[in-house]
Amino acid sequence: MKNSVLACCLVFGFLLFGCDKNPYNQGEFLYGNFCANCHMDDGTGLETLIPPLANSDFVREHPDSLPCLIRRGIKGRLVVNGKEFNTEMAGIPLLTEFEITNVLNFINKAWGNDFNTIKHVDVRVALKACE
Repeated sequence: MKNSVLACCLVFGFLLFGCDKNPYNQGEFLYGNFCANCHMDDGTGLETLIPPLANSDFVREHPDSLPCLIRRGIKGRLVVNGKEFNTEMAGIPLLTEFEITNVLNFINKAWGNDFNTIKHVDVRVALKACE
């Protein structure tokens, strides 16, 4: 009896404290360090200079190009939510495939976004294609 009570307490404790309520902690941390300065903490971007990531049709409709945008940056015209942006974005080549995956999954689930989860293998394939 004593062992089954202990086992129940351990299971309850694991369920209560063992499951992370925010599975995108690393992505959120990386976003805060590398992306928020321009795209803002709330993903709204910066007026006509920096495109939003929150409720962004570009993020939703171009998941295959996002890993390369993060790794290599972008120069030139980009249309997001019907608005044109033409500010250069520097790439972040030091981020690993896993870190890029985590950042994208954070973005896809933050600020009311309910976009698809990105798999690491898809990020790997996308990055190979843009090398």
